[in-house]
Amino acid sequence: MARPAAEEDQEKPLDPQVEKMRGKLVRFMAINLGLLLLALMVVIAAIVYKARKAPPANPPLAGDIQVPAGEPLSGDIVLPVGAKVVSQSLSGNRISIDAELTDGSRTIFVYDIAERRLIGRFAIRNK
Repeated sequence: MARPAAEEDQEKPLDPQVEKMRGKLVRFMAINLGLLLLALMVVIAAIVYKARKAPPANPPLAGDIQVPAGEPLSGDIVLPVGAKVVSQSLSGNRISIDAELTDGSRTIFVYDIAERRLIGRFAIRNK
């Protein structure tokens, strides 16, 4: 009884036309897989290239400013004549100065320490 079942399980040779079609399908699948892997390698190479050429995302902090060893950081912040500093605040490489001007109005000046320039001037007014 085991003998006939074993003979039925063995594969019979395929018709030459079917064998030819199977060969074409295998070749088609191999070419498509090769192209897919090539495209994947190109995408990964582009991502690596972009990552290496990208500028740093974070601006330099005040501690990153190049200062000669043993010397303090120095510079001039120019306020209008007669202005009095009410308060100041430092955040990273930016400093904001709340100043009272000669006419009694108040203004906030924002400076970038690393670039040593005035970024903004904001007048404080009542509506």
